[in-house]
Amino acid sequence: MAKARRALIEPDLYRRDFYSWALEQAALLRDHQLAELDLDHLAEEIEGLARAEARELRSRYATLVSHLLKWEFQPKRRSHSWTATIARERGAILDHLDENPGLKPREVELFAKAYRGARADAAVETNMPLSRFPAGCPYTLDQAMSEAFWPGPDRPQP
Repeated sequence: MAKARRALIEPDLYRRDFYSWALEQAALLRDHQLAELDLDHLAEEIEGLARAEARELRSRYATLVSHLLKWEFQPKRRSHSWTATIARERGAILDHLDENPGLKPREVELFAKAYRGARADAAVETNMPLSRFPAGCPYTLDQAMSEAFWPGPDRPQP
């Protein structure tokens, strides 16, 4: 009965005030009032959380690859900042996968999807034409994640 009453009083809370809806759903979960939950929207939001974790991994791959491209295609502009970003992203990717092991089967797919954005970013950041960068990723996932891999001549010193 309470569910029907709530539906009449707040039928569009999810769309009108997501913040309040989310707090309400959390309170209902904590109070074990499962019959009162907005299950369809709750399921959507949980799926959205999973998608966000995948987007985070893809974004980190894109940042890593764009810096590897800059490193390779603009060797005279190499900086400690690029070295730090490459090292930081490698570590953050490993941490993200440790925290979300369910993403491991999607690593290769997300790495491949990241390349389009990485290529575009590298072109903008280097002021080089997009066509200067390969249409397909020139690095394997294992190469990109290897601390020993630095494309082109002159590896950085540890």
